[in-house]
Amino acid sequence: MDVKALLRAHPGWLEHLESLGGVDIALPDDLPTELLRLTVPHEDVNAVLAARPEPGSGQWWLAERCVHSLVSTMGRPDDDPPRFPPLPELGPYFYVYVFLAALPHTRAYHRRLGIPEEVSWATLADLGRNMAVHRKRHGSGGLNAPAWFTLHARGLLYALGRLQFNREALDPETAAGIRAAGRPAEPGAHSLGVHIPDFHGPLTPEACDASFERARAFFPRHFPGEEPQVMTCGSWLLDDQLAGYLPAASNIIAFQRRFHLLGRFDGGDTLGFVFGGEAVTAPEELPRRTRLERALADHLAAGGTWYGRIGWLPF
Repeated sequence: MDVKALLRAHPGWLEHLESLGGVDIALPDDLPTELLRLTVPHEDVNAVLAARPEPGSGQWWLAERCVHSLVSTMGRPDDDPPRFPPLPELGPYFYVYVFLAALPHTRAYHRRLGIPEEVSWATLADLGRNMAVHRKRHGSGGLNAPAWFTLHARGLLYALGRLQFNREALDPETAAGIRAAGRPAEPGAHSLGVHIPDFHGPLTPEACDASFERARAFFPRHFPGEEPQVMTCGSWLLDDQLAGYLPAASNIIAFQRRFHLLGRFDGGDTLGFVFGGEAVTAPEELPRRTRLERALADHLAAGGTWYGRIGWLPF
């Protein structure tokens, strides 16, 4: 396959990769064991092994440059490289190999910062989780949203119990909304993004309390110069319309109450998060097995729309 011809559909990204050049990469000697350590689903392991790129091939050339792009911005939230574009022509597991090749660099960065082994591996195990999410969404093997895992590979995101937190710079719109609420907030200031991974059990208040407590100790300890002002979250779980359907004591509503809510955005992926591959456009065809599924389907059937919301809380 002529990989460079394929990349001409993404000229900015190709220019970025060519400007970096390659970096020597080595894949783990015992790939099956490493895949299982990263919680890659068992049904995907053999297919991943069969898709291993050959050294000297076009895919290997591209993997070298993708890894260099990640390593060159390791630990720097203010220096985002171009996003990895979807490249289905390279097969469903190409980016899995990119992240496997980047793994030694990420692990070395974690060790330099004194990140506990338990946190390091819990963070990187999100690779397998997002392969499980891909199967839930599409019914086939692959890695869901490869660009998302660049945060993990670059040392920006950490799993701390039930929640994940990533180091980021506060964007101007969110900063303005926080200032309007009477709290100082400047664009570009250090902040933390809050994320709710799938396949991790109930979103109980106790589990969330423990995660926020860990985050408030973890980041000052390992990134002492950053001093985040706030934590922000952008999620369909913060759509305040859910309060009209779910009990006030539900885990989702309790999670919403932690945040000061700002603007809303298109929540077009809400059905994918909840229903996975069963999501369809006709509300009457959606399953209604749980209170949440009934809420989403009934709201759409009544002509409503679901949104995501941005929320913030003090660090």
